Order: sequence, then C-alpha cells, then structure tokens
Amino acid sequence: MAESLSSLRRRIFGSSGSSDSTPAESRDSSPAPAPHEALKRPGAYRVLTNEKFDELKKAVKSSKGKKRRNAWVFGLGLLGGLSAAGFFASKDGALDQLVSMAGLEDMNLDSLMDVLPTGLIRDVQDIQSREKQAIDYDSFAIGLHARNEGIRAKYPVIMVPGVISTGLESWGTEDSSRQYFRKRLWGSWSMMRALVLDKASWKRHVMLDKKTGLDPPGIKLRAAQGFDAADFFITGYWIWNKILENLATIGYDPTNAFTAAYDWRMSYLNYEIRDQYFTRLKNHIEIAKHVSGKKAVMLSHSMGSQVLFYFFRWVEAEGYGNGGPSWVNDHIESWINISGCMLGALKDVPAVLSGEMRDTVQLNAFAVYGLEKFLSRIERAEIFRAMPGISSMLPIGGTAVWGDENGAPDDAWNQTTTFGKFLNFREINNTLTPGNMSVPGAIDYLFKNTEKWYVDQIKSSYSRGVAHTKDEVEANMDTPAKWMNPLEIRLPIAPDMKIFCFYGIGKPTERAYYYREEQDANNDTAVMIDSTVTTPDGLVDHGVVMGEGDGTVNILSTGYMCNKGWKIKRYNPANIPVVAYEMPHEPDRFNPRGGPNTADHVDILGRSSLNDLILRVAGGKGHFIQDNIVSNILEYAEKVKIGPDYEGEERVGDAKPLKKGEADAVSLHPEDEVPPGGEEEKVDDEKKGGPVTNTDGKASEKSVDDDDEKGGAGTNTDGEASGMEKTGEKTTETTEEDAKGKGGSAEKDEL
Repeated sequence: MAESLSSLRRRIFGSSGSSDSTPAESRDSSPAPAPHEALKRPGAYRVLTNEKFDELKKAVKSSKGKKRRNAWVFGLGLLGGLSAAGFFASKDGALDQLVSMAGLEDMNLDSLMDVLPTGLIRDVQDIQSREKQAIDYDSFAIGLHARNEGIRAKYPVIMVPGVISTGLESWGTEDSSRQYFRKRLWGSWSMMRALVLDKASWKRHVMLDKKTGLDPPGIKLRAAQGFDAADFFITGYWIWNKILENLATIGYDPTNAFTAAYDWRMSYLNYEIRDQYFTRLKNHIEIAKHVSGKKAVMLSHSMGSQVLFYFFRWVEAEGYGNGGPSWVNDHIESWINISGCMLGALKDVPAVLSGEMRDTVQLNAFAVYGLEKFLSRIERAEIFRAMPGISSMLPIGGTAVWGDENGAPDDAWNQTTTFGKFLNFREINNTLTPGNMSVPGAIDYLFKNTEKWYVDQIKSSYSRGVAHTKDEVEANMDTPAKWMNPLEIRLPIAPDMKIFCFYGIGKPTERAYYYREEQDANNDTAVMIDSTVTTPDGLVDHGVVMGEGDGTVNILSTGYMCNKGWKIKRYNPANIPVVAYEMPHEPDRFNPRGGPNTADHVDILGRSSLNDLILRVAGGKGHFIQDNIVSNILEYAEKVKIGPDYEGEERVGDAKPLKKGEADAVSLHPEDEVPPGGEEEKVDDEKKGGPVTNTDGKASEKSVDDDDEKGGAGTNTDGEASGMEKTGEKTTETTEEDAKGKGGSAEKDEL
C-alpha cells in the first residue's frame, strides 16, 4: 500500500522515480481516510497524468498572473486618475479633500517604492540607464567629435528662431489674464490646457488687434527670452535644443551665445515699434563684438531668415538703425541660413484663405470631424489672419518664380499638369467657379475675399514683387515694406561676410491645391480644399499637389537665392560668397522625428551633419565647407524668369553668363593656408591677412582678413573663378596646397 501511494505521488509531482528523490518521512505509510471523509469523496481516485497536471499548474499561474496584472492596472489607473484630478482641480483645497478621502494623505514616493517588486524596480532602472546613455551619446556626439578635431568656440553666436517656435508668455494683469500670468499661452502644456478649458479666452489672447496689429486692450503677450524661448516647443518636442547641446560641447554658454526671440505674430516693423526688437538685437551684437573682439555668427531658421534679412537693411538705414553702410560688414562674420523661406511658403496661402493645409485635409473623417468641432476652419483662418507675421511668408516672386498656366520652373518632364496652376477650382454642377489661378492670382483672390483690416495690414507691411534692374533695387532700399524681399532689395555691402545656406530636400512638399466652393453663410471665403481629389501616382494627395522641398517649404524658396539669386550682381553687389549645402531626406523609419539624417523643415535642427557644419562655422572652420548640390535646383533656377540687368549686368564672380546647371564656385581660404600664388604676410593676430592673388601671382581687388576667416572667390585675369573644379553636381576646391596634401584636406574629407 505504501509503495502504491509513493508511486502515485511520484506520478503526480513528476518525480524521477528514484528512492533518493523522495524524503524519508514522505516514504512512510499514510493513514487511510476516516470513514466519514470517505463518504464525502468519490468512489474512486482519479490518477492525473503529468501532462494534465502541468496544464493545471499553468492555469493556476495564469489566473494568479491575471489577478496581479489587474491589481497593477487598477492601482496605476487610480494613481493616474488622482493625478488628472489634481491637474484640473482648483486651488480651494479640493485636491486635498480628494486625497484625504482616498486615504493617501500619508503616501509618499518612498513608501510606494517599498511595496513595488524589486525586480520591477531593477528593470526600470536598467531601461532608464540605457536610455540615458543613448541620450548622452546622441545629444553630444557631434560636439564631442568636433572638439576632438580641435574645434572650439571662436565667434559669438546669435540665433534667430523661426515662426511659431518661440514661446509666448502672458504678462497681462487684467481680470481675464491673471490666471495666465507668466504662463506660456504658446509653446507649452499651459497652451494646451487653456485651449481645451477656455478656448474663447485663449483666442482673445493669441490674436492681435485687427486694426493696429498690436496688443488687444487688456491683453499683453510677450516672447519668452533666453535659451528656454525656443529650445523646446512643449516638453519632449525639441527645436533648438540639439544645436544648443552641441554648441555647449565646444565651449558656448550664455556669455557667448544668445537666442534673439521675437513675437512672430506681428508684422516686422511692429517688432521695433512695440518691443524695440531690432534695436536690442543691434545692441547685443555690438556688445558681443566689444566683449569678444570678434564679429558675430548669425544663425536663422525658416521665417527667422526673413527677419534677419530685414534686419540687415534696417540696421544700416538712416532714421531706423542708423548703423551706416558698413555696419553689417563690421559686425557680422557669417550668416548661417537654415531652411530659410526666402521666397515664402506656399502653404501660407491656404492657411489664411481657408484655415487649411496638408496636415488637416489628410486626417481621416473622424479626426476631421473632431477638429472641426473643436477648432473649425473658420476659426483657424481667423486666428492666422490676426497674426500678420505669418503672412510675411506669402509667396514672393509672382509668376517669374512660381510659374503660370504655361509652366513652372520646377515642373517635371512627365507631368500632366503644371505647378503653375496654383489654385485649381473644379466645376461642380456647371456652376460658376473662380477658375484656375497662378500664385499672384491666388493672392489677389485672397485679398478680395478677406476682411479689409487684413488686406490693409498685409499690403502696407510686405511686398512680393521683383526688381529687374539695379536702379529698381536701389530705389527700393528706402521702402521698409520691401526689406523682407530679397528680389527687391540687395544684400548689404559686406564683402567680408559669408553666407551659408543649409537646407533639406527630398521630402514631398505642398506645391499647389485643388479647391471647391462651399455653401456656408457663416464663412466669408466659403471655399475649402477639395480632399476628394487624389491621383494614383501620388502627385495629388487629398487635394494637395506635392512638389519638392523639406516637407514645409518648397525648394525654390529655400534654394533659389542661394544658388542663383545672390549670384546676380544687382542683388549682391559686394560679391558676398554664398555656399549652398543640400541635405537629402533619409529618415529613420523607427524614429518619430526622423533620426540623425532627416531633412524635415523643423527636425533638420537635430540632424547630425547640420550640427557639424554649424560648429565648423562657429569655430572658425567654415572656409572648408563647399557647395553640395544633389537636387535639380540649378536646373530650376535657370528657368526662373529673373536674369541679369539688360544694361549688361553680370553675375557675381563671373564675367560670362553661366551655362545651364553650372554653379558659381566659392573659395574661402583658411587662416593657416596661403592663397594660390600669394605669400604669407607676418602680421599681428588682430590684423592678419593679405591680398588674394590669381594663378599668375597678381593681386586681385579682394582682401582677406585671415583672423576672421574673411574670404572671397579669387579670380584670374579672365574673370573666371580660379582653382575651382566641377565634379558631378558637387563643387570642390583644388589648390596647390591641396595637391601637396597641405592645408585643410583632412577636414574636407571629414565633411
């Protein structure tokens, strides 16, 4: 009997069957069940197989696991609910009452950690450690690499952010504003909270006065200041933070770097009228030069490039900045133009016309319904119009740049319809429609179908034309409304300044639109993007015609001035060297922001190669950067109907007209490198330099200040750029020093 029971136990518990596998006390005889217990049991015992017993054990464990998971979910849900209640609770003690009712008044983090499983805490700590190591590497890797190459902070750096990226704080003390005092109503979670809980009040705060374009009565919003103004939009969504991290790695801090934040809602002239923004920017640049003894490197992004271009004229104009004709040359070392929308952004038109853009029309039907109920197209258009600064990005250049029904410069050879038809209205039920429109026609249509206050503000603040002669350009230099348009005024006379254009390509970008009329008595414009239009080839997506660019700004806007416009003499009479460096869009599919090789309009600020280029310019190595053109921008630029003055004006740096697809070359000599054919002069650190010479050893008219890395394209007696060689689509510099392996060849290879 004892042996049979022992065998049964071994079968039930999976024992090996050896006598040693069972303890001695377990091998003793077991008493038979009492008579009264036997009456309550089945007539016979059931013998379980090992497989069946394993299934039962798994079922029990699964049941216990589910119970534990449910307990965790319940506990976390309780904590989340209490946190949400605390977020929305008023300041009258309701939160304390809620905590007291839940019996959590004595709970703290330490007590919570005590009850958590040790394994869970260890796993979380390991994950955090790995994430921290990844963040530490990713955030500072470019700066550390540059520092290892000997790059250090040299010039003071001043950053001008783009549109909507600067946070706006409330400083009003009226009854309606006190709850928001010093809270960001743009660029933080406070904005989201205000938008959700009190949309009407939030709209009153962010919209400017419709007559003056300044603060509405009783409301006062101001741009946040310091690095915090633009490093993050909201928690976790970085903008300038990656650049700040890498600048800090090579020695930058608040003493030699500065963010020139501004209230992007206003028209440019109102920056000075209300906030004295340009005066403060001028003073800060002058102080930076006085303290460091060196000129400033200016960084601008998106609309910030238009603002900085406006500043270059304002600061020298009599009656405005009063800096005189040489102020920019004396104070600005380099201008780094990052994804600058120099000729505007096409998506600005539908934004102010109907409150739409690709991001809104491509939502699914449920999301569109929710968005319309929460913040309708009419409300969005009203808000955009009450921010005149946004309308500074209405496209510039008219049909000369953007084309017409006969074609556009960036049309592909196999396109069935031209990009020049910017707004396309389809006929529905044979009703009268506005017809197809070019960019100028669309802007005229916008002005005819919007409020008078909006039209008056925009027409008085901005100009979008083209100056085709030198005389026109010079006449426009005294008209503030034209100072943001690089096709109507020239660059400053600053031969010692350098311009670097870094922008993304290869991401589908809004180029034209299909519209339809809408019967809505409450909507003044009564038109909307026709989201039903989609083509199989992907050219048209939900009524939006896609072209080339960085996802936000078309390539003609970011690339034309850098590759051709500023190579025309009347727009760049001082022959300022301009380097254009394109960055293809190569996103990481698993990274929501695109990863280190993204070319997205905003996310490019975290791109590795962009940060590397910025550090080189700021560290005094910008002269090694060469043109990098991988798109068709040179072909498109040749098709733009803007050329040299008919009175015989020549391209900058080239006495002969450029051939189609040929880029102007830029040669910037490093401070430790002798220009071809020249001899190094022995001068003190403050006044290093010498004449740039051609291949015959003859001095040219251009002088170089080596300490500040000044430089220009050396020319030979034929007026052609010397030492330059075209390889594929990439312009490279070949000099005698390069042939000998001297100079900066290693650093060029790094780039």
